[in-house]
Amino acid sequence: MRALPPAHVFILVILAAAVVKMRRMRRGTGTCTSWSTAASAPRPATARPFATCLEHAHLMPYLVDEESVAFAMRAARAVGARRGDLRARRVPLHAPGPQPQGRPGRRPSWSSSPPWTTCSPRRRVVIKPADIDVLVVNCSIFTPVPVFADMVVNRYKLRADVKIVNLSGMGCSAGLVSVGLAKNVLQTAPPGTRVLIVSTEILSSQYYVGTERAMLLPNCLFRMGAAAMILSNSADHARFRLRRVVRTVTAARDADYRCVFQEEDDNGNTGIRLSKDLATTAGYALKNNIAAFGPLVLPAWEQLLVALTIIKRKLLSGRAKHGLGLSDDDVEASRMTLHRFGNTSSSSVLYELAYLEAKGRMGMGDRVWMISFGAGFDCNSVAWECLKPASNADGPWAECISRYPVQLPEIDKDM
Repeated sequence: MRALPPAHVFILVILAAAVVKMRRMRRGTGTCTSWSTAASAPRPATARPFATCLEHAHLMPYLVDEESVAFAMRAARAVGARRGDLRARRVPLHAPGPQPQGRPGRRPSWSSSPPWTTCSPRRRVVIKPADIDVLVVNCSIFTPVPVFADMVVNRYKLRADVKIVNLSGMGCSAGLVSVGLAKNVLQTAPPGTRVLIVSTEILSSQYYVGTERAMLLPNCLFRMGAAAMILSNSADHARFRLRRVVRTVTAARDADYRCVFQEEDDNGNTGIRLSKDLATTAGYALKNNIAAFGPLVLPAWEQLLVALTIIKRKLLSGRAKHGLGLSDDDVEASRMTLHRFGNTSSSSVLYELAYLEAKGRMGMGDRVWMISFGAGFDCNSVAWECLKPASNADGPWAECISRYPVQLPEIDKDM
């Protein structure tokens, strides 16, 4: 060392410190594994053809005027509702003359047959309800009393000492936020602790009945769905290992905070307003999230390639698919999920994972990157490593996976 020039010694010290730092960043802080995931297929009674929804919309004059109906139908076509729709639609479009906003009477149907009863994780892992130690339920829009977490406890008769958390108001990001919460709980919990996560969305209570286009869009974009997973800090029976969870919150910026916002319009109708700057806000959050997530999961040489790519072009110019350099195969699971089930909010990522497994594309050692966005504004990234591929495809795609992928029509640009 004494024979080396001081500049060389300084460089060696810097390199050694960088290697130690990278090893610490890449090293897990605890074992968190996924035993099972499951998503529900929509019941036939909840699916409605596009033409039927159009007819029913015209029969609800107290909800929207003719111009608003025309805009909603164009928006529905733009998100892929051109065919006979197999996706689960909200109650107001099932039949003419739904109850006005805020009226009681919808609760019994959910409490007697909650949407997660068809996607119980017990189908894939033999586990008794009494073995669940922690329950995390997320539903963004509808928060009844008692909350959904209590409904799950009552439905499956969980233990009296089960720890429950009910998340609301986080939008599509709530599913991965729940994963991060479960990870933190499991890091300090006794070995063998099991966490059940249930992600769902109940849309009927927030069906917007006004005429503002920014608030009509959520009526067209989302569908009903539910998914569940079991996480544990035991490696026994594990199918996935949770590697990293990174959450980016940009709510300190006023524009981001109001990007997805529940409020009343000028006529007192409550709804969710989507800002015209949504794409810009999502791009900003994604850029910051990737900057924090990348060094934790990418090898050094890949980080260098990313840095060079950023120098050559803006990472988020245009759509995420093109900005991130993703191929059609990379986004196939996401696009086919939207085609088959629609945007099911926080549970969408598990429908996409089920698609990959149903196609037999998930092998031992494969890594999965889940990304979600939500109100706040939030961007979440979760990295999984597959430990054991699924032995069968008995999930929501079981009856239709042979028909996918399908060719999707071009999105209408004239809205």
